[in-house]
Amino acid sequence: MAYILIIDDDVDFAKAAATALAEGSHEVAIEPDPASAVSNMRTRRPDLVILDVMFPEDPSTGFSLAREMKAEHEELKDIPLLMVTAINAKGPLGFSARDIDDIWLPVADFLEKPVDLSVLREKVESLL
Repeated sequence: MAYILIIDDDVDFAKAAATALAEGSHEVAIEPDPASAVSNMRTRRPDLVILDVMFPEDPSTGFSLAREMKAEHEELKDIPLLMVTAINAKGPLGFSARDIDDIWLPVADFLEKPVDLSVLREKVESLL
């Protein structure tokens, strides 16, 4: 059993994802506030983080948080990050898994919302 942290302000998605992952015997917590995420991860280190990109205060918060985790927090840098986002549906940016790199987009994998929960479970299992 793994401990998975979902950092997403989309409560409906986060609850659905948490339920689907809990059915796979994982313990799942939801953190809707990215400003509290690092503190919470230091209190209890997750085995995997599912991270949204866009938050109300800044549409690129998820990118910034991923970079911060990897570059500024030694104890968090090896936690696999699965980025989930609807950014491509809301803008012309066109992000995908091909954009993953150690500096600009330091995540293990990328899924677009709406996320098929069976695909999410498969990605999570492969990253764990």
